Amino acid sequence: MATILETKTAKVPVAAPAKRRRIRSLSAWTVRVLLGIVFSFPLLFMFVSSLKPDAQIFGDLSSIAAFLPVGNLSFENYSAVFDRVPAARFLINSIGISAVTVVLGVLINSLAAFALSRMQLRGKGIILTLIIATLIVPFETLALPLVWWVNQLPWLEVNGFSLSLTTGWLDTYQVQIIPFIANAFSIYLFHQYFESIPKELDEAARVDGAGWFKIYSRIVMPLSGPAIATVSILTFLPAWNSYLWPLMVVQSEELRPVMIGVQYFFQLNVSWGEIMAYSSMITLPVVALFIAFQRSFVNSIATSGVKG
Repeated sequence: MATILETKTAKVPVAAPAKRRRIRSLSAWTVRVLLGIVFSFPLLFMFVSSLKPDAQIFGDLSSIAAFLPVGNLSFENYSAVFDRVPAARFLINSIGISAVTVVLGVLINSLAAFALSRMQLRGKGIILTLIIATLIVPFETLALPLVWWVNQLPWLEVNGFSLSLTTGWLDTYQVQIIPFIANAFSIYLFHQYFESIPKELDEAARVDGAGWFKIYSRIVMPLSGPAIATVSILTFLPAWNSYLWPLMVVQSEELRPVMIGVQYFFQLNVSWGEIMAYSSMITLPVVALFIAFQRSFVNSIATSGVKG
């Protein structure tokens, strides 16, 4: 009898912590779900409102119907968007600008981070510190000097089968891409992630006759998927959301990105249904990109935080 009581008593402390862990896990998931619902309300309101006429949008604001697809629903606002602005052209421009900026940004910033992380360079700690220090300078303070500089730069222009050297990048695609390829935060993220990769792999590769570029391309980069995904997202977002810079340097409508198109809807008659439809169209690529790379994004941030 005493043995049975001792056995039952011994099991109680084991079961209690397990029960507490289940309660904490359930509470954590409940909080996450509630936060997810709260943060999804603006996106839900935007998409639902894009299907409603303006009168119904304002009529539903005082009730939960503002977040529900009820009433007179249609896709007329989406078709009206293409009648009001060259939305297709703006989308193509932003997709091209963002894609090129991401590809070149990943290449250039990873090469810089690789040199600072793996190669024996004198003063590389100071160089990395100076690169990170540039993050405290807001873009607005550099915008006007940058406009002057890009207007002085030469560019090789192709006219049919002839080449000519011109001066000034204003009102071009390259002025929306090249100034934003190098990024201090991207270099820092790559550097921190590269530090987590064992350097013994470099030594083994050099014994086999591999050079630095082969180590970079065949060893380090294939192991840096989370960092690549994170830098891609963090490069894509400002490129896609760029508004101030294109407004300053681009005058031709056929070169403008999607964010410039928002101001078209505030001219003459303002239609909030069309604004919501256009906003839904330009938000979808961002949401899709984050959903596709969210796991790698979280893993890279966690790894960078541990190494930092």
